[in-house]
Parts: sequence; structure tokens; C-alpha cells
Amino acid sequence: MKTILKTMAVATLVATAPLMALAEGERYVLVSHAPDSDTWWNTIKNGIALAGEQVGAEVEYRNPPTGDIADMARIIEQAAASGPDGIITTLADFDVLAGPIRDAVDQGIDVIIMNTGTPEQAREVGALMYVGQPEYDAGFAAGLRAKGEGVTKFLCVNHAIQQPTVGERCRGYADGLGIDLGDAMMDSGTDPAEIKNKVMAYLSANPDVDGILTLGPVSADPTIAALQENGMAGDIHFGTFDLGEEIVKAIKADIINWGIDQQPFLQAYMPVVILANWDRYGVLPGNNINSGPGFVTKDGLAKVEEFAGEYR
Repeated sequence: MKTILKTMAVATLVATAPLMALAEGERYVLVSHAPDSDTWWNTIKNGIALAGEQVGAEVEYRNPPTGDIADMARIIEQAAASGPDGIITTLADFDVLAGPIRDAVDQGIDVIIMNTGTPEQAREVGALMYVGQPEYDAGFAAGLRAKGEGVTKFLCVNHAIQQPTVGERCRGYADGLGIDLGDAMMDSGTDPAEIKNKVMAYLSANPDVDGILTLGPVSADPTIAALQENGMAGDIHFGTFDLGEEIVKAIKADIINWGIDQQPFLQAYMPVVILANWDRYGVLPGNNINSGPGFVTKDGLAKVEEFAGEYR
């Protein structure tokens, strides 16, 4: 069974091909805001592929290659025009994406918001429900934990500044610590070399910073490299959102204190299952589904390490 799953995971990496289930049935389209370069979303692709196979539905993954939100809005419009049975989409920027999502709902297409957005926003655009991790709440929980672990001044490395909801992680973290966010949220961009240099420069200019929060592998991996280069690895408190191969290695090496697991596999898998049962039997969970946050530390890495980048 494990061999079959691994083979399927490899197949999902082909960006130009839709993720097709083996059986023919309903068709669901998942639209994300992620650029092609963000490998964290491979777990999302694996989640919808497996769910599609298990329920006998056709599934497709679509995204703006560069992560451009306006491009994503057009992709949602195109997906709706293709007449799917349902659309699963992130809501990375409410102002830009609410219109196309509402239009899809008005056309009679069932929509589930996943990963990015809020339950309130999902209700406002007419979606069936929200499946994901409330970003501010997750950041707040991280801040409370970091405060208990001695953090008093921090840097939040934001690689997705153009997506307002992602910044809620930094704001929640600051509030959990009980300090003003101020200029602690860095617009790092997505270039690894640039992120590394910006982090090193910030820490050099602010030697009293004793905590770092990164918002995913895109910012975490270069930050790990920065701390290894400037000699601070293991000496500064370091928390991160999400998991990945380098993050898992850094947790094992005591460079990262913990990772916040929002369980992206469930964010993709559950909406396909929910939509299929809704279409076939008219049954729907009565509440939104929070897939996270959960804190992963060195003590709980065995299962995570086995499936990091694949199903975790």
C-alpha cells in the first residue's frame, strides 16, 4: 500500500497535468494561491488525489504559477465556467477573490474554502464551510507558547506579504507574546538567498531579538541557513509554521524549537470527501473543520519524519 501511495505522490508533481482519480464520477477543482515553486503544496495535491481515488471522483489542482492573486481570481472564474460539481479554494485575499467565489456560488456550484481565509469569510461568500487553520488563533497560540519559553522580542519572516491572511500569523504571535508587532514583520520575498541575507541583516541590526517565527518552508529553510552562517543556530528561539524536510531536520538538530502543523493533507482530503457525500446523499458536517494548529516537537517526529512533504 505504501508503495502505491508514494507512486501517486510522485505523479502529482507534474504541474501541467490534472490530478485524476481512477474512477469516473463527480468533478471537483481545487484552486490555490500557491506559486509553482512552493513544494509545501505537494501534500495538498496528494490529499485530493487520494480522496478522489477513494470516493471515485475526478479532481484537478489549479494555481497561479507565480502566486499572483489577480491571476488566481481568473483561474476561479475559469474553473467555474468549466461547470464542475464543486470548487475547493483558498481565500488568500478576500477583496480580490470574494467576487469570483460568490459568482461561482450563484451559478449553483458548491464551494468549500480551505487553508486560507476564515469561517466568517467562508459564510460571507456563500461557501458550504471552511476547512483549515484559523491563522490568527494559530499565531496567538504560538505566541503564548513562545512567551512561556522566554521570548521577549522577535522577528516574523513573512514570505507571503501579498496575502493578508498569512500576516495574521505574525499579528497573533505578537498578541500572544503581549507586545506590539511594530516593524517585527519582515517582507522577506521568496528568493532563498535574499531571505537569508535579510534575516542576517535584521539580526545584526537588532541584537536583542531572542525569537524568530517563520511562516513556512519558503522562509524557514533560508532562515535555518542564516542562523547556521551567523552562528546563532540553536542559540535563538525558533518556531515555524508548517513542516518540510529541512524543518524536520532542524527540529531534530535543536535549531527549531517546534513546527506548527496545520495538517494540509486533511485540508485537501476532507473537502473532496465532504463534497462527494453532499452531492450523493445530502449530508454535510454541522460545523467548520479546524485542521490545526498542532505543535510538533522533537519528541513527536517519528510519523512526521516518515511522511514529511508527502502526507505531513
